[in-house]
Amino acid sequence: MLNKVNKIKLGIPKGSLQESTLELFKKAGFNIYVGERSYKPKIDDPEIECLLIRAQEIAKYVEQGVLDIGLTGKDWITETKANVSEVADLVYSKTGFGKVKLVIAVPEDSNIKSVKDLEGKRIATELVNVTKDFLKKNKVNAEVEFSWGATEVKVPELVDAISELTETGSSLRANKLKIIETILESTTKFIANKESMKDSWKRQKIDDIALLLKGALLAESKVGLKMNLEKKNLNELISLLPALKNPTISELTDKNWIAIEVIADEKLVREIIPKLKKAGAQGIVEYPLNKIIE
Repeated sequence: MLNKVNKIKLGIPKGSLQESTLELFKKAGFNIYVGERSYKPKIDDPEIECLLIRAQEIAKYVEQGVLDIGLTGKDWITETKANVSEVADLVYSKTGFGKVKLVIAVPEDSNIKSVKDLEGKRIATELVNVTKDFLKKNKVNAEVEFSWGATEVKVPELVDAISELTETGSSLRANKLKIIETILESTTKFIANKESMKDSWKRQKIDDIALLLKGALLAESKVGLKMNLEKKNLNELISLLPALKNPTISELTDKNWIAIEVIADEKLVREIIPKLKKAGAQGIVEYPLNKIIE
């Protein structure tokens, strides 16, 4: 009789976060394959079963136990009031590694300047509950209606303002809109069903996945550097290295030379490498990182 394989159900967000999520899992060591019309992606881990679901729905399915774990935005956890365990905060989005904001925007020539000016106005949004809670907190009575998408084009003909998620604000500016309030900042959350977290096997699997995802995300902005150096130049070179910790230094066959290895912020490397060269470093090698486990 075959032994039953323990399984955990993972919700992958379909849509704008899909590609960046699949890439993050790949760097974490999990290869996920999505068929052209399939909502059940394949993964090279027999203990994980994947489902491709809209980010808006993942939190509720995790709360209900349909999924054990999933990735969705803090905005949708708040909107659906889902009672889930937030295992890890993963700061990435569809275009990069920043937070997204839920903002209230109005036409550039609008007389609406602040949330107080929305009294009696009409607002369109996908995040109805979050927007209503924000207005209530500010003691503003306004009509909030659900938008099925393309929310930016609804002002001013259909509504007075919109409540919309944005990363850079470029889409709002392209539609001649200005931001008057920020309701919340949101990041992607790795969430789990609370009952699943009580199961010892599932809890360990969830913690392992979270560790690898956080390690992969941390590595996104870092690179490794290797180089050789004469010992006499070590102090000068050390002053240039923005290491996470002290660099690794190894002896070479020639006792007058050493090998140095360090992890650095990728955005600083283009400035550092010429300085390292001037400080006497030779054979400088830059290489990408998949994971950094702290």
